[in-house]
Amino acid sequence: QVQLVESGGGLVQAAGSLRLSCAASGPTFSSYGMGWFRQAPGKEREFVACTTRSGISTHYADSVKGRFTISRDNAKNTVYLQMNSLKPADTAIYYCAASYLEWRTSPISYTYWGQGTQVTVSS
Repeated sequence: QVQLVESGGGLVQAAGSLRLSCAASGPTFSSYGMGWFRQAPGKEREFVACTTRSGISTHYADSVKGRFTISRDNAKNTVYLQMNSLKPADTAIYYCAASYLEWRTSPISYTYWGQGTQVTVSS
């Protein structure tokens, strides 16, 4: 079992940047594929990015491709989401999640979730 805690959210102006972090507990962090999701008010939770257990391979939603970068540091049990060129449409609660599988974009494939961190982008 792994516990996830996100941090780094906040209020930023459009075109700005934020870096989210997700710290994981437990000795088996490198066993999990990791993903970031987001949920805006009144909308379903949507996939943002994921990375494999090693962190070598990544995959992004079309809406963030070229602007966001997911990475992980298995020595620090942490996964990151660097967000650049932010838009008001990126406003949402951002969640990190851990899966026993890799390359998964559906929330149902993820077993463990953090509590979320709010990202608000003003125009």
